[in-house]
Amino acid sequence: QLPKGWTAKQAAGRIHSDIEHGFVRAQVVRIEDLIELGSFHAAREKALLRTEGKEYVVQDGDVINFMHTG
Repeated sequence: QLPKGWTAKQAAGRIHSDIEHGFVRAQVVRIEDLIELGSFHAAREKALLRTEGKEYVVQDGDVINFMHTG
């Protein structure tokens, strides 16, 4: 779990500092949608996969694919 109010970039840093430093964007889908659809690809086809920037505040239930350099 993340502290309330953390940004996508901070969440990326929780995984690895290199991901935080090279953060480009976050692909976000709600866990309920991902379970129902089965994949990020299917979520993208249904327009349920969002692209968010480093200031996006992570919400409970978000599943995030971090895009980064490096």
